[in-house]
Amino acid sequence: MRIAVLGGLGLQGRAAIADLVASGVEEVICVDTTPDGAARLADLTDLSRVRFVMPNGAIGPALADVLADADAVIDLLPQPLMREAVQAAIATRTPLVTTNYGKAIADLAPEAERAGVSIMTECGLDPGIDLVLYARAAKQFDAITSIDSYCGGIPEPKAMAKPLCYKVSWNFDMVLVSQNRDSVMIEDGKRVEVPAARQHDSPFIHEIEVAGLGRLEAFPNGDALHYVEMLPSANGLRRSGRYTLRWPGWSAFWAPLKELGFLSEDKVPGTSSSPREFLGRLLGPQLQYGPGEKDLCVMRNVFSGLEGGRAKTVTSDLIIERDLTSGLFGMSLGVGYPASIVAQMLARREITTPGLLNPLLDVPDEPFFDELAKRGIKVAETVAWD
Repeated sequence: MRIAVLGGLGLQGRAAIADLVASGVEEVICVDTTPDGAARLADLTDLSRVRFVMPNGAIGPALADVLADADAVIDLLPQPLMREAVQAAIATRTPLVTTNYGKAIADLAPEAERAGVSIMTECGLDPGIDLVLYARAAKQFDAITSIDSYCGGIPEPKAMAKPLCYKVSWNFDMVLVSQNRDSVMIEDGKRVEVPAARQHDSPFIHEIEVAGLGRLEAFPNGDALHYVEMLPSANGLRRSGRYTLRWPGWSAFWAPLKELGFLSEDKVPGTSSSPREFLGRLLGPQLQYGPGEKDLCVMRNVFSGLEGGRAKTVTSDLIIERDLTSGLFGMSLGVGYPASIVAQMLARREITTPGLLNPLLDVPDEPFFDELAKRGIKVAETVAWD
C-alpha cells in the first residue's frame, strides 16, 4: 500500500505520516516544498518507509505524477490549493481525503462520480470526528430534536497566558479568519443566522462544564443546518448549534476589537496588510507552546430526541492532549489520525462510493472509532433517559 500526504511536513501532516508508518503502510510519499523533510520527521517515524517529493516551485503541477503511483492520498495543503489536489486525484482516479470543507469544490462532484473516484471531504477533527459521531447518534434515535456540537483547542490550565488564555496549536491566521465566518443555528425549529460581527455578542455565548477542566466558553462558529440536513432522523429538529470552545474571557477580549475593525480583511491605507494580517503576525509569535506544555482538544456533542416513545439525551465527550514524547499537538493528532484512518480505508477499498463524500454519510462509524481507540483516542458516551 502506498499513500501520499500532500503538505506532509506541516503540523497535521507529520502526525498523519507517523500514523501511516505505525499502521504498517509500506510506503508513505511526503509531498512538500520544505527542503528539510528528513530532519523534521527523523524523531517521529521510520524514515526507511517515507519517500520525499519536493516539487520545484508550486506543488500543483507535480501532483499527477505522484498520485498516479499512490493507492490513496491525504490533502493537508492550504485551502486555496485543495482544488488542484482534488482535480489531480480525479484525473488519476486516486481516492483522496481532505480536511477542508467540501463546499468550495462542490462543482467537482459530477466529475468525480464519472471518474469513479472517492473524494472524502471534511475529514479531520471538527469537522470530521464530530460528523462520524452524528452518524453514530442517528442510529440511537427514532427522532432527533436537538444537536449541540462543541469543539475547541485550548492550552492546559498551567499553560494559560493572560489575557487570552490561548496558545497556537494550528495556523493562528486561520484562527482569526474563522472569527470572520458567519454562523447558522436552529432555534425553535427556525433558521437563525449569526453574522460574524455578532459572533461574540453575549446573547450567543454560553458556558459548559467539562469534568477535570471546569467551565469553558462556547460561541457560535459554523453552519449547523448544513449537517443536520444529512440526517433523516433530524427532520423535526428544534435546536442546533455548532460552537467553538475557549477558556472564559475570549469573547470579551475580541468583541470590542472586532467592533473597532481589528479583524477586518481590508488593507490599511498606506500599508500592504489588513488589520487581521497584522494581528496574526503580532500575536502569533507570542502565543507559542513551550516544550513541556500541552494543548487540549475538547469536543462534546449532545443529542436529544425520542426512542421508543421515550425522551433521551446522548452526550459524547472527547479530549485529545499533546504527546510530549513526540511533541505532536493534540490538535495535530485529532486531525492527522482521522485522515490517516480514512485514507487507509480508501486504499483498502473499504469505502468505494464515487463522488464527493462526507464522514457523516460515508465513513463506517464502528471501525472508525475502533481505530481511534487503538491510538488512545476514546469517546466517552453517556445516555440519560427522561
